[in-house]
Amino acid sequence: MEISAPPPQELVRPWRTATIVAGGVAAFELVILLIIGIAFVAKPLSASAKEAALTRATGIAQVPSRPEPKHVTLSRDETSVLVLNGNGIGGAAAAAALRVRRRGYPVSATGNAPRSYGRSVVMYRAGRRPEAQRLARDLAIRLVGPLDGMNVRQLLGAQLVVVLGR
Repeated sequence: MEISAPPPQELVRPWRTATIVAGGVAAFELVILLIIGIAFVAKPLSASAKEAALTRATGIAQVPSRPEPKHVTLSRDETSVLVLNGNGIGGAAAAAALRVRRRGYPVSATGNAPRSYGRSVVMYRAGRRPEAQRLARDLAIRLVGPLDGMNVRQLLGAQLVVVLGR
């Protein structure tokens, strides 16, 4: 029967030292991460604490202000419209352009859509959604969306596009 002897002390010491050093480095990293985490959490908490103290002191809750809109909503006579026929019926774009003009919108041009559409739609340039929704209400069109399959050069200076569907 074989009995194992305890390891010599010269072999144990380097491993013990390495373990202590690795534990110290890990503890240091943990402390740094805790400090960073507290710094990120403390800012929002201090802001809400200040707001709560102000509310208690004045009795009036602070209401955040709305951000300023990026674009001012254009009036009807400033909103140019391109009318496209997407239903294949001859003269439909010209008739719709007349309806658009009667509502007070200038029509930049009329023409045929690059493809056929199942339903009429009002499309808009970036930032012109309110104007598109107003035009859709004026013409009783339910679909409103951003430019789809068209680029800005195809608009001929118009902010909105009415595509007539079937």
